[in-house]
Amino acid sequence: MVQQESTGLTGHSGHVAVIIVAAGKSSRFRDEHYKKPFAPLKNRAVWLHCVDRFINRSDVKQVILVIAEEDREDFSIRFGAETAILGVDVTIGGVTRADSVQKGLAKIQTGVELIAVHDAARPCISEIWIDALFKEAQRSGAAILGTPIVSTVKRVVDGKVQETVDREGLWEAQTPQVCKREFLESAYTNVKNYAKATDESQLLEWAGYDVQIVKGSPLNRKITTQDDIRFVEMAMRALPKPKLDTPTNPLDDMWR
Repeated sequence: MVQQESTGLTGHSGHVAVIIVAAGKSSRFRDEHYKKPFAPLKNRAVWLHCVDRFINRSDVKQVILVIAEEDREDFSIRFGAETAILGVDVTIGGVTRADSVQKGLAKIQTGVELIAVHDAARPCISEIWIDALFKEAQRSGAAILGTPIVSTVKRVVDGKVQETVDREGLWEAQTPQVCKREFLESAYTNVKNYAKATDESQLLEWAGYDVQIVKGSPLNRKITTQDDIRFVEMAMRALPKPKLDTPTNPLDDMWR
């Protein structure tokens, strides 16, 4: 089957590698059958919706999925054929998110200039937002998606409100988070406590790099609970439309 490619960044071809992180415990998801990246969403696993957003972009050279060791056998049975057809590289993660991203980083091919890290449980990402994010990361060296915090924020200890936090200048970070390859490699080399970083932006901050923010959307919610699945099902209908529709995958029903 001939697949159409989205144009990606004008004048650049195959210079981005995408690391999709699916190695977490999903402890808050509370599903006895699935971890959240592998749960069915509109007849496909959640992680496959994430892959769809990147796999056919002309500026993406490689897509790497990072899974937990405990999921290796089951993942191979359920998704081995699909990963082979899509050309997705699969590797085993570590104890923390930062460890898992580092495992993915070690698998990146030569010739890649930018690294994009994306949560496997965040399927509501539009091509329009990816375009803007890649463009800013290419210009500045590092950029993330995020949204300004609009609700009143409370600091709570043991169920008691301690204070109301000034939300001026506060943003909620999202993924993808994108940076130059050498930035991320340098951060892992030079930051001793890298494993404590909760996202790539924090790791880059610790390493002394500036990170720009590109305004995203509340639709780009990370699935954490069962209620989020229902929200995401509705949100996917409201996403900004890409210039080209994602080609139909012949294995769409193989999420089982």
